Amino acid sequence: MTNNALPVGADLRGWLDHLQATGRLSAARPGVDLRFELAGIASRLDGDRAVVFGKPGGKDITVVSGLLSRREWMAEALGVAETELIDRFQQACQDPVPWTEVEHAPCQEEVIREVDLGSLPVPTHNEHDHGPYITAGLLIARNPTTGSQNVSIHRLQVSGPDRLGALLLPRHTAAFFGQAEASGTDLEVAIAIGVDPLTLMSSQAAVPIDHDELEIAGALRGSPLPVTKAVTNEVRVPADAEIVLEGRLLADVREPEGPFGEFPQYYGPRADRHVVRIDAMTHRRDPIYHTVVGGGLEHLLLGCIPREGSFLAHLRQNFQSVRAVHLPRGGVCRYHLYVQVRDPEPGEVKNLILAALGAHYDIKHVTVVDSDVNVFDPDEVEWAVATRFQADRDLVLVGGAQGSRLDPSTTDGVGAKMGIDATVPPVDDEDRFTRIRVPGAEEIDLERAVTPAPANWRSAR
Repeated sequence: MTNNALPVGADLRGWLDHLQATGRLSAARPGVDLRFELAGIASRLDGDRAVVFGKPGGKDITVVSGLLSRREWMAEALGVAETELIDRFQQACQDPVPWTEVEHAPCQEEVIREVDLGSLPVPTHNEHDHGPYITAGLLIARNPTTGSQNVSIHRLQVSGPDRLGALLLPRHTAAFFGQAEASGTDLEVAIAIGVDPLTLMSSQAAVPIDHDELEIAGALRGSPLPVTKAVTNEVRVPADAEIVLEGRLLADVREPEGPFGEFPQYYGPRADRHVVRIDAMTHRRDPIYHTVVGGGLEHLLLGCIPREGSFLAHLRQNFQSVRAVHLPRGGVCRYHLYVQVRDPEPGEVKNLILAALGAHYDIKHVTVVDSDVNVFDPDEVEWAVATRFQADRDLVLVGGAQGSRLDPSTTDGVGAKMGIDATVPPVDDEDRFTRIRVPGAEEIDLERAVTPAPANWRSAR
């Protein structure tokens, strides 16, 4: 794929043009309140239309929300059918494309060294949120030993004119910071706000440490992602980002952060957490600020689709029977994983369950089904559990395992994990598990076979 054939989702402003042209972009009245009203409008339209907010709270910067709140929109942004979405993301994780560095970048058209975060239109989303939060900022950090980058999204509480509170869960950014703090130094970071949909999606890939997610963005684009060096540190940021905050995660500093409405539909509690000191802000002329409503569809799906691709790649490396995976909305697109298999070897499903539980600490329950069960339909999966699963034979239970600290049922993130083997068990009578079907039902043309009943339905007899 050449630069002349980039997917429509490779450019934020182009994606907004596309949503507008297809009737999926709304404009709120100017000047909506940044406290709750903006999030309320975005929530009401979540999964139906994206929204542009002009001069919210009297700020000069436009806000957008709801860019990727449906699975089919994500596929559309990539230029593939929805059925190809996960495989396409899996391929990008396996075959990343290194970025290309440019000297002059749109994201640095304006450079501000005396930073006041109050100039940004940062909304307060949910009822008990401590205050304004940056929710769609890509936090980019460099491994202080290798120089490799990591890209992730963290909730970032606006705590002062140049200060952000950050929740770092035990993943790669926290590992980089731990190395820096152990040597008594801060960790240089940059926060890119308002990036293209493909780069946004790539930030959520569940890949090994020292795998730069900006290279996955390049693979999704089909060409290297243009990046540029930050003005005040060595971090490379997407050249076309709308806004970039440059700063440092401060060593040996913790300050109160939270509560904040999170993806499990509960609040992450208040506690002493990491702090980012902002040294500079750069942005495009007339920048666009992107916000994701905490716990909304965009929040859930941004973590869902990339993880499905990453988990599919991880499981297929060792289990040839794996055909598809899905993180259902009922499991907050994080905690429940459905896996579809075809002709597994005896005992393989239990090994697969253990591997899936270890793929990411967020995964709490794994359900494995046969290839005749649609993993994207929770009713089908529940039917398989109801008719093919016996707890004393098919249950895998692991206690005292690391889980999500945002799961309120755990003890500081430690809890139980469960696997359910809902595949057909070995039986002598093959007909015992033959699914009922009406032959030819799928091929019937209903428009030709059925018409609306007449006003006097008795005349149709």
